[in-house]
Amino acid sequence: MPPLITIIARLSDGLPLVASFANTGSQDLTLEKQQAKEILRNLNSNGRPVSKMSISTTNLRVFHYLVQTNICILTLTEQSYPKRLAFLYLSEVADAFLEFLSQQQGQGQGQSLSNGSGNVGDCHRMIETVARPYAFIQADPILQRKQREFMDPKSSVNSQKLNQDLSDIHSIMRQNISQVLDRGEKLEQVSQISQNLMSESKKFKWGAKKLSWWAKVNAYAPVAAMGLFVVVVLYWKFFR
Repeated sequence: MPPLITIIARLSDGLPLVASFANTGSQDLTLEKQQAKEILRNLNSNGRPVSKMSISTTNLRVFHYLVQTNICILTLTEQSYPKRLAFLYLSEVADAFLEFLSQQQGQGQGQSLSNGSGNVGDCHRMIETVARPYAFIQADPILQRKQREFMDPKSSVNSQKLNQDLSDIHSIMRQNISQVLDRGEKLEQVSQISQNLMSESKKFKWGAKKLSWWAKVNAYAPVAAMGLFVVVVLYWKFFR
């Protein structure tokens, strides 16, 4: 079963920009459509929403949404639909929609906004300035095509996408582990330097104590010597 509902909405107020609904036969999605609108309207009620989330709903179905800059892409899937694949679907829908906006602005075919080409700022300004709902309904065929592509989670293409996503995650994890190990080596170096400083500090304290002792000896030795000389003279004079 493909994603049942796909809606792209403006993040600031939940205004739907384009929506597509899968052919579910006799299944009625009226309740879920209303729930989707409520989710989109309330995204900013408690400040900036999290970048992605899954929300369980009725009839063993789940809403998934993804936030990108000033748009939110929301879909409804069966509970058995892989969550990771659902977010890959949302990501591809977002990229395809921004590509559509770029082409609408006459930036040329085949530009990839996700790679930084095309006028990203103008596309987002276009989103912020539209006043009527479903202003980009012309993008519905793009959403329908993506729904067909993600219809079967077990297809070879979708399996490859999941494997690639897992590979990317593992690569990021390896990079993070390498960074942690690298930081660990640096911490060991800092620890060694700290130990060396402590050792040098102890030597310095001992040297300072010796200097202090010799300073006292130098200060009191003449007095002691003079006193001893006086005692010897007196003894020699009175007791011989």
